[in-house]
Amino acid sequence: MIFSNLLDVCNLTTQEKIRTIFEYFDALSEGESFIIKNDHDPKPLYFQLLTEKGDGFQWEYLESGPQIWQVRIGRTHVSKAEETIGEIAAKDIRNASLLKSLGIDFCCGGKQTLAEAAASIELTESELQLKLGQAAKIEAPTNYLNFESWELDFLAAYIKNVHHYYIREHGPVISNLANRVAMVHASEQPELVTFAKEVDVFLADLYNHIDTEEKQLFPGAHNLSMLTTANACQLVQYLRYEHGDLGDELQELRRITNNYVPPKNACYSYISLHAQLKALENDLLQHIHLEINILFPKLLKTYDPPLDSKTFYEDEGISSI
Repeated sequence: MIFSNLLDVCNLTTQEKIRTIFEYFDALSEGESFIIKNDHDPKPLYFQLLTEKGDGFQWEYLESGPQIWQVRIGRTHVSKAEETIGEIAAKDIRNASLLKSLGIDFCCGGKQTLAEAAASIELTESELQLKLGQAAKIEAPTNYLNFESWELDFLAAYIKNVHHYYIREHGPVISNLANRVAMVHASEQPELVTFAKEVDVFLADLYNHIDTEEKQLFPGAHNLSMLTTANACQLVQYLRYEHGDLGDELQELRRITNNYVPPKNACYSYISLHAQLKALENDLLQHIHLEINILFPKLLKTYDPPLDSKTFYEDEGISSI
């Protein structure tokens, strides 16, 4: 095949478009790109590339209809084989425990490579590999839950009944504490009023997030016919972005509270608020880890054909490429 910078796919069938576009992409060297020309928005292709290539591609609209769409697609990263820090954590509870003790984010930051994770705590990749090797020699806890081996529907039910329940049970308590502390101490610390509002916004976002999972994602985990491959791909990417936003909000709350350390001479409610926020964070990090690093990949691999094949289905509300 002779490759050119502009690929006109307007007159190709859907399957021809998929095959040809991926042939072009796979032929790219790092830093190279090409432009596709199509007669409608090729947005579904973006989600398929995101599933297969992760962060290894660039997507830039050059023209957006109404008759013609042109998109520049480029390769940014050629390696697919290297494990992410999230995958390393998901494989063994001892890995996860070590990474957590080192302060490495394997939940929202789970796409990091081992080298990137090591650099984030000022270690070399070799030093972090050595620590992981030492952790592997520790006897695994007898009560270890091997989430990787669980069936998809059982894992989804566990997340709902354990982690979602925790949020709904403790969220109102945290909100009440934050607003009570603000009301009592606002005269000396007026910033607590703003903090209480930020806590309520964070909790509202969290409630909406778990509602979306329970209404749209988890039914598909129990019955795959309820969630098509196209919709599954889009929903998983949307939830991943939401995880990132929640992680940012949580980090800001941690910063404001000085890592959940209450001031000296704090009242009981003040101390309890910080303890409850810290406990929520610990539960939420495990919750997000189970979804990003285990549940989502397990779901995407379940489809027949799987989402990482070069077949993408049309469905109601989603146009073909």
